[in-house]
Amino acid sequence: MLFHGEAFKPWQIWTRRPLWLKTLIGMLLGVTLGVGFKEQALLLKPIGVLFVNTIQMLMVPLIFCSVIAGLTALLKGKKLDAISSKAIGLYLGSTAIAICIGLMMGWLLEPGMGADMGPYERVGMVQQPTLGTVLSQLVPSNPIQAMVDGKILQVLVFALALAVALNASGRRGRPAIRFFTSLSEGMFKLTQMVMALAPYGVCALMAWMIGKYGIDLLLPLFKVIGAVYLGCLLHVLGVYSALLILLARLNPLHYFKSIVDAQAVAFTSSSSSSTLPISLACAEKRLGVSSAITAKVLPIGATINMDGTALYQGVTALFVAQAFGVDLHVVDYLTIISIATLASIGTAGTPGTGLMLLTLTLTAVGLPLEGVALIAGIDRILDMARTAVNVSGDILVSVLIARSENELDMATYHDEHAGEDIDFPLR
Repeated sequence: MLFHGEAFKPWQIWTRRPLWLKTLIGMLLGVTLGVGFKEQALLLKPIGVLFVNTIQMLMVPLIFCSVIAGLTALLKGKKLDAISSKAIGLYLGSTAIAICIGLMMGWLLEPGMGADMGPYERVGMVQQPTLGTVLSQLVPSNPIQAMVDGKILQVLVFALALAVALNASGRRGRPAIRFFTSLSEGMFKLTQMVMALAPYGVCALMAWMIGKYGIDLLLPLFKVIGAVYLGCLLHVLGVYSALLILLARLNPLHYFKSIVDAQAVAFTSSSSSSTLPISLACAEKRLGVSSAITAKVLPIGATINMDGTALYQGVTALFVAQAFGVDLHVVDYLTIISIATLASIGTAGTPGTGLMLLTLTLTAVGLPLEGVALIAGIDRILDMARTAVNVSGDILVSVLIARSENELDMATYHDEHAGEDIDFPLR
């Protein structure tokens, strides 16, 4: 009955499971192998290293093409109007604040302490660069060499500059834009194919790490979950409330009550894009945002707003650094903030995006990608929280812009019963 009359094939029980569940099973199987077969489990390391190398293979072309495709799609051959410019500015600003909160949570709670997987010597980090050195090297003298060396921040700067130039080229730039958009789709498809191998790569890495470092390695993961969820609550209840009060002079209580349905769908689906219809209904029917604002602002938010994902980047990057005994400096923190903020322009609002961005962040500051295996098993739990934050931020910015443009129906915003008759089919 499960397969509607087709011949039963035992492997379909596995292949038809969602990726997050298969990855969790892979992690648990790896833990079991590491505990039960310590010496033999160490032999699985090459499989895990192969998976890590495959992810590294994707990073530079994926972020380069996706940023160009994402930014040119936002510009769409013309200059941004005032509303779109405000939206992008607010989204990127709140993303930067979110990752600062994530770094603060990681610094205060120290989730990686106790893992004792170090010491680890960062590749290419002979000495700690100064802020002046980093700024002077922000623009690559040779963008191809920057890609070869994996200098993510330089690649991002070049991608942003090229996207703006292609957009300004008008019709002559369109063939190149179509090329990068098509290549971006291909890279996302390749990423999906590689991530389908995650259960096996995570299993091998976990077996090796548990066999080498012991079962105590798992205990800090509970602190990671706590730090991410605490940071998400602080960002939504603290930062968003402050923005509503200071910028829009609005009571945040009704805002939070009005977006519960959107948050619930985001939490369960882990997809900002899938939640977009619910976000539109909440913003227009319950908060009084005009359709002219929501039609422009919310799709941009579903594309580039990554507050929750950025916060998660901050916590997990510090977790990996602490677990491997790596001391991060001010320049590293600034790099993490820059990467998480700028990379959000080209990433998709779909499940698993945060895990791919984490590999990008770890690569940028020279941290080991083996830490991804630890996070992968609990990524779904973290993904639910960060997506709910992303969607909350999408709706918040639509309210702030509507208020600034006199496109907010104040009677609807203050009506406790507004939108009660809305039927949400996805709820």
